[in-house]
Amino acid sequence: VQLQAFGGGLVQAGGSLRLSCAASGIIFSINAMGWYRQAPGKQRELVATIISGGSTNYADSVKGRFTISRDSAKNTVSLQMNSLKSEDTAVYYCNANIKTSPAAGNRHSWGQGTQLTVSS
Repeated sequence: VQLQAFGGGLVQAGGSLRLSCAASGIIFSINAMGWYRQAPGKQRELVATIISGGSTNYADSVKGRFTISRDSAKNTVSLQMNSLKSEDTAVYYCNANIKTSPAAGNRHSWGQGTQLTVSS
């Protein structure tokens, strides 16, 4: 199972950007998908998650600005980021809990990370 994230880049403060992540390989089901980020010198932190039923959870710092969505048929998760701030600068990682068979447990998988830089 692989997760590939793309869509990062350089954007001015106040701007918008959309990150996407696709899961591939042997996939029976995906429970939760989400995005985390890690800024230089800081620990990786949760940004947003979405479970198979569609419920979402956001870090307080991004509520009202970021929107997570998923396409279960395509095994993708996206993060629409608006009103970006310099403090959003970080490497963004997608994450998913994946089952590769009905009997398998959830496998916690990470994408390779994509850099977002917000210039002020």
